[in-house]
Amino acid sequence: MAAAVGAMMTLTERITDGPSGYSGVEATPEWAAEIKRLARERNATILAHNYQLPEIQDIADHVGDSLALSRIAAEAPEDTIVFCGVHFMAETAKILSPEKTVLIPDQRAGCSLADSITAEELRDWKAEHPGALVVSYVNTTAAVKALTDICCTSSNAVDVVASIDPDREVLFLPDQFLGAHVKRITGRENMHIWMGECHVHAGINGDELNEQARTHPDAELFVHPECGCATSALYLAGAGEFPADRVHILSTGGMIDAAKAAKSNQVLVATEVGMLHQLRKAAPGIDFQPVNDRASCQYMKMITPAALLRCLVENRDEVHVDAETAALARNSVQRMIQIGNPGGGE
Repeated sequence: MAAAVGAMMTLTERITDGPSGYSGVEATPEWAAEIKRLARERNATILAHNYQLPEIQDIADHVGDSLALSRIAAEAPEDTIVFCGVHFMAETAKILSPEKTVLIPDQRAGCSLADSITAEELRDWKAEHPGALVVSYVNTTAAVKALTDICCTSSNAVDVVASIDPDREVLFLPDQFLGAHVKRITGRENMHIWMGECHVHAGINGDELNEQARTHPDAELFVHPECGCATSALYLAGAGEFPADRVHILSTGGMIDAAKAAKSNQVLVATEVGMLHQLRKAAPGIDFQPVNDRASCQYMKMITPAALLRCLVENRDEVHVDAETAALARNSVQRMIQIGNPGGGE
């Protein structure tokens, strides 16, 4: 009897809300058809970050890194953007497309890295270093971007910092591992780094990477610079313990390009495990394996089939950025683009 009642319920009626997000709906062909129908009805385009669930990536109109998706949103003809990612990413889309409606399927999908520095903390840090120039990773809130001089991405952070007068102090935030990578490459001594981190990337440690590299000597390494193991990857290459031409420090967008050019049959991937779906689609003949198979972001995974359906049915959750904050934040992103090589976001 219960099964019969369940079969009679509409997809929307099956949605349940809980502390870990919306559930109750599976990614069936019926669900996919309804998502496409609702998106057309709302004149919406669906964007999905590379770390999203595979079924969310597969239903999206565009898949990529955070900044690339925000720039696609700005050019898209649709007037509603459904951003399947975490909250700061939807904010960035709103900053670059202020006239459009931007929805996130679950506004509770936050980010430990973006939350590691507040606007108030940045104001205090700037006060301690008057005259310093602030470089913020795009993985920050709109309020932090509004206090930023130049934004950067994981693929262009070195270029952005290298473009700054060498005598000018730099405050780099919020990711300590990306900051350490930039400082190491540029050799810049007057660069101060905020000690923030993505809890998922920080958990991919050097010991795990060393063990995987030792047991897979013919593989290539794709390492995101937010990872706690990025230094270990460079050490392996520098010490000659792993061929330097097979160690790649890459943004998620850069990983897709590198996958298509990979020369090894196996690639070890140090980033959030959602990335494996796009890599395997880009290069199906290569065996992509995670350095840490537990590196899954609980916030990214809050964008479930049920959450996406609810979003399109109820036109929720809308993301708002006040006009003044958006204008200031947009300036910091545009300055980065003017430097050249806007690259990928996370």
